[in-house]
Amino acid sequence: MHTNDIITPSIVFIGGGQMASAIIAGLVGTSNGGSHILVVEPIETQRELLSSRYGVHTSAEANERIGQAEIVVWAIKPQMFREAAAAALEHLGSALHISIAAGISVEALCVLLQTHRVVRVMPNTSALVGAGVSGMTASKELSHADRARVEALLSATGHSFWVDNDERLDAVTAVSGSGPAYVFHFLEAFQSATEALGFSPDTARELVLLTALGALEQAKWGEAFGALRARVTSRKGTTEAALSVLDARATPAALAEAVKSAYLRAGELSLELSKS
Repeated sequence: MHTNDIITPSIVFIGGGQMASAIIAGLVGTSNGGSHILVVEPIETQRELLSSRYGVHTSAEANERIGQAEIVVWAIKPQMFREAAAAALEHLGSALHISIAAGISVEALCVLLQTHRVVRVMPNTSALVGAGVSGMTASKELSHADRARVEALLSATGHSFWVDNDERLDAVTAVSGSGPAYVFHFLEAFQSATEALGFSPDTARELVLLTALGALEQAKWGEAFGALRARVTSRKGTTEAALSVLDARATPAALAEAVKSAYLRAGELSLELSKS
């Protein structure tokens, strides 16, 4: 698609980075292509990538073409939000706004965008493979129809759910927003431990990944995680020997502290951004 094509986009993305790409990929996969999508992205190479990969229209900056959009997705760094909103405001119509910019409260979004048709979303990177988890919160004035539109859009990236306020979305940030990194951290350490037993990096990675995938499939049965763990742990067996080390190192307490730290930092970021 060419940036000078004349279109009337139904969805505009302000920012075309990783999370925007994940959502776009899902939308394109569930529709007839990307001709209804316009992405405002200042980096030329990223515009070219999005255009060639998804068939979307692109623009280097906000202009009158965004005015007819039904939905505007703000997929930019929070530190850039005020400047980007100011540049786009004169062109914005009566669109529904979805922000995935971390830390900017619903109240602040309503002020910056001069509308109450605002939804704040915290997605995670697993949206890239259609297995994302997205928490959502919105202004009290948002209609049921608009809520349904947001749910439909995010369904292309995985699971989504509503929370009551910004504070609860900070908690979502600490769990599912940062959560993939916790899992990758564990897998990284598990692979290193497997390599220490003499396996090659490729074999260790495959062994760890297949083990983790199998355990997750079992966990889907709905049984308590503790019960599943106990079933694998024979008295005085190899698993008990391993878990005793993890317990001695207080790994459950460390994880609890880590999640709490992420939650507190999310709140701090919100305060910092509200003052900037």
